[in-house]
Amino acid sequence: MSTLTVWKFRTADGAENVEEALKSLQKEGLIKILDAAVVSWPADRAKPRTRQLLNLVGAGALSGTFWGMLFGLIFLMPLLGAAIGAAAGALGGKLADVGIDDDFIAEVKEKVTPGTSALFLLTMNEVPERIGAQLPGDGAELLHSNLDSEREAKLRDIFGDETA
Repeated sequence: MSTLTVWKFRTADGAENVEEALKSLQKEGLIKILDAAVVSWPADRAKPRTRQLLNLVGAGALSGTFWGMLFGLIFLMPLLGAAIGAAAGALGGKLADVGIDDDFIAEVKEKVTPGTSALFLLTMNEVPERIGAQLPGDGAELLHSNLDSEREAKLRDIFGDETA
């Protein structure tokens, strides 16, 4: 079973400093990272910066399109207007089928704000309590949505990703 987790950090650069800790967790067998992305939101910026952590993942990674669409739904939708509202609504419905629903999006939108950052992980064999204890900085708040293998396959199908 795969798990999509979101770890919110209290600083804009907190999530940027996690790569070494994640590599260590993988070596210890506490986590198998399928994909990862970071959102950093400096307090003086209107929107966050995002990047996929490609050096942590292998062939099972989701496409950049998935992260772009997810981050667009969470952070940019109010700015995009009605022109793409119908398309985004259809995508939102498909994401809800895989456990990324309005509540998940609203919670992330509410908690990841200017001056904070977040780590988005798609993992297997996760032990959340031990992961949180090993993340650098002054701690991270865990938000998560579980994906079973069927929901992960649907997610990959939505984005045309055949590397499952």
